[in-house]
Amino acid sequence: MPQGAVITMAGFTGVSGTVALLTGLVGLHRIRRLGRAGVDAWALVKRTGPIAGEDDRRPVLQYTTEDGKVMEVSSPVPASRRHPLTDGSHVLVRYDPEDPRELVLYGRERAIWEYAMAGLGAAFILLGAGLLLG
Repeated sequence: MPQGAVITMAGFTGVSGTVALLTGLVGLHRIRRLGRAGVDAWALVKRTGPIAGEDDRRPVLQYTTEDGKVMEVSSPVPASRRHPLTDGSHVLVRYDPEDPRELVLYGRERAIWEYAMAGLGAAFILLGAGLLLG
């Protein structure tokens, strides 16, 4: 393979790995920050649109902040068979008191995906470095 092609491939691999690594680290930081400084609240699950169909995977969560503001935010995680997020049910959320639109569903932070993204990013960075050095 020509040397220019290897350098180009290593560059793209390294850059995409850096983006994935930073995405995973930012997600993990957000989860940890909300775990430490977040405020718990019970949120009402509301379906949007005229018909609450099965294709509506991310319902709206309505909750009241400590200062009495009513917030309506799209769920950060989609509904699943295991956690259906049915219309009218209540879920525990943890929101950022400085920006109440930023929240996580308690017990469904999906940190495993953030770790996987960071690990995959690190692997791509190492692969790109290996292509350059090898």
